[in-house]
Amino acid sequence: MSVINSIRSQLSPIHPQGFPFIGVFAFLSLILFWVWSPLGWIGTIATAWCVYFFRDPVRVTPVREGLVVAPADGRVSLVANAVPPPELGLSDRPLPRISIFMSVFDCHVNRSPVSGRVERMVYRAGKFLSADLDKASEDNERNAFIIAGPRVRIGVVQIAGLVARRIVPFVQEGQAVAAGDRIGMIRFGSRLDVYLPEGSRALVAEGQSSIAGETVLADLAASSAGPSFRVG
Repeated sequence: MSVINSIRSQLSPIHPQGFPFIGVFAFLSLILFWVWSPLGWIGTIATAWCVYFFRDPVRVTPVREGLVVAPADGRVSLVANAVPPPELGLSDRPLPRISIFMSVFDCHVNRSPVSGRVERMVYRAGKFLSADLDKASEDNERNAFIIAGPRVRIGVVQIAGLVARRIVPFVQEGQAVAAGDRIGMIRFGSRLDVYLPEGSRALVAEGQSSIAGETVLADLAASSAGPSFRVG
């Protein structure tokens, strides 16, 4: 029984966005088995990868005023000052920006970095350059949010990549969110930019791995009090 419980603890729920893709992959695998069994096994592997891609694991989010958590799983690709997208109207001066690159092997469910209200959400069509490039922040298709808390406004930008062709938001303007809540997904391979208030200091470095809803990107309050936690 303990072995079964251990296996269950390693399995993640599948996000509903993935069910249509998994169904199509599974159906094509059956056809390929009928055509030629080696092709069917290739389709089965692709189906298993699709299940893995659309996983939606539970996360334990540190909760305290001033904490900014990672909105995405992946690798911190850039930590630098940059002017936010003009459509957000956040600032016309460079702000601290943390960019997280998501490969096709990372969980692609995006989460809110802070608690607050979705003050603004703006979609912009664009190119599909590699999301790992700095100019992807300006040229690529993107969906940008401002999440406003009682004392802070954070910019979050979902950026489509070379393979990603679909940005899916889960929230709307005016909606209240808690830190770690699911706010969207990008299919397949992409990037998230987080814009912090002027003068903020990042607590992560380029090359570091991040976990959505768990990794602390910045502590705007710099309080000595420890955080509490929420599971979701």
